[in-house]
Amino acid sequence: MKRELSRIDTRAASRWWRNLDRVTLGCVGILIGLGYILMLAASPAVASRIGASRDMFIFKQVAFLTLAGLIVLITSTLSRRAIRDLALIGGIVALGATAMTLVHGMEIKGARRWISLPVMSVQPSEFLKPCFAVVTAWLLSARRRVVLRGNIAFPGMLLAFIGFGIILALLKSQPDIGMLSVITMVFMTQLFVDGLPLYWVTGCVASMVVAFGMAYISFPHVRSRVQRFLHPDVGDHYQIDTALRAFGNGGLTGRGPGEGRVKDMLPDAHADFVFAVAGEEYGLVLCVGIIAVFGTIVLRTLLKAMREDDPFIIIAASGLVTGFGLQAFVNMGSTLHLIPTKGMTLPFISYGGSSAMSVALTMGMVLALTRHHTKQGKVIQTANAPLNDVPLQEAPLIEGRRS
Repeated sequence: MKRELSRIDTRAASRWWRNLDRVTLGCVGILIGLGYILMLAASPAVASRIGASRDMFIFKQVAFLTLAGLIVLITSTLSRRAIRDLALIGGIVALGATAMTLVHGMEIKGARRWISLPVMSVQPSEFLKPCFAVVTAWLLSARRRVVLRGNIAFPGMLLAFIGFGIILALLKSQPDIGMLSVITMVFMTQLFVDGLPLYWVTGCVASMVVAFGMAYISFPHVRSRVQRFLHPDVGDHYQIDTALRAFGNGGLTGRGPGEGRVKDMLPDAHADFVFAVAGEEYGLVLCVGIIAVFGTIVLRTLLKAMREDDPFIIIAASGLVTGFGLQAFVNMGSTLHLIPTKGMTLPFISYGGSSAMSVALTMGMVLALTRHHTKQGKVIQTANAPLNDVPLQEAPLIEGRRS
């Protein structure tokens, strides 16, 4: 007789399934499914325009999203310690690869952000977002509970700022101001959640405003995008105008699958402007549904983090979901012309291997960190599991004398 995943089943798969946030996992599955559907609608015209096979982007994205789904599932089974180790190793590798782009990277539109591989081009900075969020959470939480020799507190805050400074220098050199802005917002959010005083928060916000002003002065492409956003008569507005026409053509319920026509004129319909494809073929109904799915993931993760006692879990989950939500907001906001345009993908839906796998790593980490936790050797009940389903506390993350 087939064994069911019951509450008395002690197999690892059963424990994982019971303690998992299945609503968030289901939302991830919905986004991956939409990625398949919208790629079928958006990519053939783009492929034909560049002289490639009409199915080229479709076949590649099927492989990317399949791999992304596996990454989500495998990462979600990891322990807290394994997530920390993965972030440390992945962060070091991504940092080194990001530095390598300055020397051997592909130059596209004046920026060196990609490394060319035989199968695909990789943007290493995409993987810095989840890894840096987890490592920062570990450093900030460790400074309160670890004391080094000589009663010296662990310098977690200092190390976090050093890491952020290195990332800032690398991304500024590429340049990739959009990615730098998202990582900065993630870092500021984690500092705020960690208990940064309000006057320091105000200072950080003021510093970001000053930094944006300096970017506006220093980088022509940033200045061009802001001017085009503020002044409709300045510069090229073809993609934005076409995207807005696609939304208007779709109306409330859309033109129907495969019936969109305006989308065929969008150069980046499969990537940065895939949200416009959803608007034309499936209308406002699907667009609101996509926003609701992203909102559900963000809100559920934040609510689960609020119920946690472990600072590492709280700070890490907050940082990861902030980066995820900001990426979705930037993509949809720029497509709707609510903010200046920025080449940032819509998680799991836009075309791109680096983006799909980095977002999958992010959500896998979120699911793993919010799956189950323990404190001081005692079992804490989670939303999806009885008390006796949660394993005992793991060994401390950092060895050191406790105060």
